[in-house]
Amino acid sequence: MLEVWGRKTSSNVQALMWCIGELKLPYQRYDVGHKYGGTDTDEFFLLNPNRTIPVIRDNGSQPIWETGAILRYLACRYGEDTFWPSDLTERTNVDRWTEWAKISVAMNFNEPVFWGVVRTPAHLRDWTAIKTAVEKFEKRLLIAETQLKQYRYLAGDNFTLADIQFGHVLFRYFDIDITRIELPHLKLYYEGLQHRPAFREHIMISYDELRV
Repeated sequence: MLEVWGRKTSSNVQALMWCIGELKLPYQRYDVGHKYGGTDTDEFFLLNPNRTIPVIRDNGSQPIWETGAILRYLACRYGEDTFWPSDLTERTNVDRWTEWAKISVAMNFNEPVFWGVVRTPAHLRDWTAIKTAVEKFEKRLLIAETQLKQYRYLAGDNFTLADIQFGHVLFRYFDIDITRIELPHLKLYYEGLQHRPAFREHIMISYDELRV
């Protein structure tokens, strides 16, 4: 059984939990981080010297940290070939979109946009900076829009690890109070994700505890 350390409202933990749900893996999750604390303990330091979440341990094995590494581990060990291909060329295609979603998409949304809108007190919100950040972020989404004109999912016609890293950002993007550009293929893709039980369970959840 997987042990997971990390609160359910963490964006990185949500990506991990969605992956676990899609792979139908048994798990035990422990609330750690933010208001739950726990990352400053000696016990947690032994799990992850960086004191960040998520961390997993698979059937008592050594702890694994860094979200991307954890996701690739789970995909390699438990994923079907359509989810994480064994063919190197096909897997590299999935991997490049997975990496792009993490670096170019999630990192340009979570702190510049989501933190600016949700995790900043109303009287301190810099809407000029937020608008600029949204515009920069949506330039990345236009790349996905072009890709989704051709394919059902981000890396092709199969649901893959790339969709985990990309799709988990979309719930908050479409939910927060901002002005958005029209992205019809992305919107259709997002609507499809909402029909996936693991997406609804682990991604479409309240983030009210993060509001300040």
